[in-house]
Amino acid sequence: MKYTTILTILALSFVFSQAHAATPAQEKAFVEAYKKALESGDKQALAGFLHTEGAEPEQIEFFKMMQQSNIGSKVTSIDLVTPTGADAEKFNKPMTMPNGKSYVMGLKPTKQLVIVCEKKEGENSSNSTSKSPVAEKNGKLVIPVPVPAKK
Repeated sequence: MKYTTILTILALSFVFSQAHAATPAQEKAFVEAYKKALESGDKQALAGFLHTEGAEPEQIEFFKMMQQSNIGSKVTSIDLVTPTGADAEKFNKPMTMPNGKSYVMGLKPTKQLVIVCEKKEGENSSNSTSKSPVAEKNGKLVIPVPVPAKK
């Protein structure tokens, strides 16, 4: 009897956790909106993707700068993927930033935005790949900015 109850609880937990997951249509809309903002150089729209609650101003500015580093490049691919085990583990561990402080993700990332860009300067071209964690907050996909770790 106890075994059946535990299985029922686990199954219901899984169903309810999946009920709040973004739909494929929401994920597609997120990717398309991000790509449009990136390709048009819309810094305000790019910043709107960031979840900054609890983040320090320096971290917010750093993430904005990282977003804007691809402005002016041609987006050759952009995908929202499930993070690898190693990436998921990295997202959930405290990280020490250059300022010496320890930070954690304020929201648990469930996806990762992977962007491949090509930048041409004269006859030279280069490709770069950037990866950003993506979480869900109130039914909206966002890029969480790390917050100070509680001691």
